[in-house]
Amino acid sequence: MIAKIFKILLSFLFITLVSFSIIRLIPGDPAQNIIGERGASEERLIEIRKNLGLDQPLLMQYGHFVLNALKGDFGDSISSKQPVIQEFKVLFPATFELAATALIWSSLLGIGLGIFAAIRRNTFIDYLIVSVSTVGFAMPVFWWGLVCIFVFAVQFMLFPVSGRIDVIFDIPYATGFYFIDAIIAGDGAAFLSACRHIVLPAFVLGTIPLALVTRVTRSAFIDISKEDFIRTARAKGLSSSQIIFKHIFKNALPQILTALGLSLGHLLTGAIMTETLFSWPGLGRWIVTSILARDYPVVQAGLFYSMVVVFAVNFTTDEFVKWVNPRLKESL
Repeated sequence: MIAKIFKILLSFLFITLVSFSIIRLIPGDPAQNIIGERGASEERLIEIRKNLGLDQPLLMQYGHFVLNALKGDFGDSISSKQPVIQEFKVLFPATFELAATALIWSSLLGIGLGIFAAIRRNTFIDYLIVSVSTVGFAMPVFWWGLVCIFVFAVQFMLFPVSGRIDVIFDIPYATGFYFIDAIIAGDGAAFLSACRHIVLPAFVLGTIPLALVTRVTRSAFIDISKEDFIRTARAKGLSSSQIIFKHIFKNALPQILTALGLSLGHLLTGAIMTETLFSWPGLGRWIVTSILARDYPVVQAGLFYSMVVVFAVNFTTDEFVKWVNPRLKESL
């Protein structure tokens, strides 16, 4: 327990240090951005820096940031003048909805393809699945997104190219998740519109997790199928389905869960390019816009929350894997 607490505290310090430092390494002055290039007197710049707390020593600024982070208070956005925590609460459901959709389809398909490739290993189908997953893992997201937009949105006009829902719909805000809010409102048309809008960005975002889960599942199945207890199960006359799902899949589950946990952390924090391409109003696009505006409070909060999500997902995944396979408690 002490080791876990120390790990959490050390991770928190690292997260706050990175969140605080990275925006200050980018050239630019937020006070200059607020005033503009013209008509900015030195007195006015000094006043704005003082109001933002940028005139204090860096160590003192970092101390204030850590204390505020513990309270969940990151101040107000320089650009919108709104509390950062309120903006985060509004935008987080959009990112989570997109990431969850991408993870669901990519994990289900990836596990299926990985099992099928392992069963048919060293055949044309196995080589094809491995080759496609390798290409999918290496493919730049921005290029793949542009291709999907051109083909499915521009040429065939099957799906919208931006936004979360058609502008004609005005569903009452309940949870921030459009799928759930549309169901609560009993608006089937709005629900279908939300589904159509999320297809392309979720498809693009889920490409890399699909490749990762496919390769991990295939590798785990092949390794476990060589174990002695699998040969014993075959010798007992168990059917192929019993061996695959009762023995191999059960023992491969910890590796698959680890891959899914890593994928979820990547999806929640790495959707910046996808959200920018599809004008998806989530955290990734919010952080990019704030970086360009040198909006220190928003960038610090965005990076802090992103790193906390990654740590929480990885920590939870490790604990869940230990629960699924108690033999791993000593090694994790």
